Amino acid sequence: MPSTLSNTKEFIKDPYILEFLDLPENIEGKESTLESALISNLKQFLLELVKGFSFVGEQFRISTETDHFFVDLVFYNYLLKCFVLIDLKTTKLSHADIGQMDMYVRMFDELKKGKRR
Repeated sequence: MPSTLSNTKEFIKDPYILEFLDLPENIEGKESTLESALISNLKQFLLELVKGFSFVGEQFRISTETDHFFVDLVFYNYLLKCFVLIDLKTTKLSHADIGQMDMYVRMFDELKKGKRR
């Protein structure tokens, strides 16, 4: 069975079928396995995402005064002129996951706006 990935943009999920990763059927709870496979097959993954994507980083750190958070994968889409943050999940998406992603998006936006000033 193919592995899937949910893309949360404005809280809309689009599943991706990632057959090219050749991962075992049940990788539930093993996001690091999925991330390693994606990084190893980055070119194919970018082609799966559609046109205009460039890789920015993995485990991209976002920090507050008291904590550090890590976004699994960060891309930039030069056609849309925006960053795309991906938080990998191998389990069913929960409300806590959506809240975490919302926090990442807000923090990332603040981080990038702060650098332009």
